[in-house]
Amino acid sequence: MAAGLHRLPLEKPIYELEDRIAALEAAPLGGQQQEELRRLRRELVEVQRKIFGDLDPWQTVEVARHPDRPKTSDYLQLVFDEFVELHGDRAFGDDRAMLTGFAKLDQYKVMVIGHQKGKTLAERQACHFGCAHPEGYRKAMGKMRLAAKYGLPVICLIDTPGAYPGVGAEERGQAQVIAESMFLMASLPVPVVCVVIGEGGSGGALGIGVGDRVAMLEHAYYSVISPEGCAGILWKSVEYKADAARALRFRSRDLAAFGVVDAVIEEPAGGAHRHPGQMAMRLKTYLARSLRELVARPADVLVAERYDRFRKLGVVVEEGQPA
Repeated sequence: MAAGLHRLPLEKPIYELEDRIAALEAAPLGGQQQEELRRLRRELVEVQRKIFGDLDPWQTVEVARHPDRPKTSDYLQLVFDEFVELHGDRAFGDDRAMLTGFAKLDQYKVMVIGHQKGKTLAERQACHFGCAHPEGYRKAMGKMRLAAKYGLPVICLIDTPGAYPGVGAEERGQAQVIAESMFLMASLPVPVVCVVIGEGGSGGALGIGVGDRVAMLEHAYYSVISPEGCAGILWKSVEYKADAARALRFRSRDLAAFGVVDAVIEEPAGGAHRHPGQMAMRLKTYLARSLRELVARPADVLVAERYDRFRKLGVVVEEGQPA
């Protein structure tokens, strides 16, 4: 069960059942109470499965942004071994919104690159709530080149509302450095696996999102813009954020159908924020399976297939042609 204090409205029936279960567990249990406890536990599993199996687009956003949802730093502890963090972009500074370092996944030595939002308010402010500056993407690119030098697969964990939109970031070339990062990833001669673990917002996500395999956790979202940003542009009011969320079609099931992502990693009943250990094992299984498939492929084949994959995204319909 999640220990955090942040409760989503959609989770109200779950917390009510958990409170009843906790009250029964705290009292002396007779035969009748034990049977009631077993019944409530079964009902809890069913309620979690029902609620999280039918999230609407805005509810998906709320779950993806849940403060207790596992972050990149959590998965580094739960999925990988022997993580050694690497700092700095060798030009301006060390952006804490981007975590990079060597790690080990089963028998594979890898380079891990991921957005970091932070957990406490102080950490979130230091990490700019997961919004990386240009130096963050330069740091990521430097570590990608290091991975290529040593023949290490690259694993990218995406969790950002978007790249940092401040004046300083723009002055230091935010848009250009994201484009350079995507260009570099398209030509890396090593396997690249990208997973959206929470929010996948705009160019900030794409900056480390070009891979041989691109996957999403079930209740993550991956979008060209946030629902609030879309509502502000189209309806001039954030009140229409739920309508924007429906229109954007950014849920994992939508993007898998469109071919934007290769796989959807199912979350435990109740979501990753309630069962981080189970989610970590599922993520680890997907990453290990992907690496087994990719490491045996020649570098030129990897690069060619990766390039073709992204070139084929989207459909263009010319005037006069059937849709």
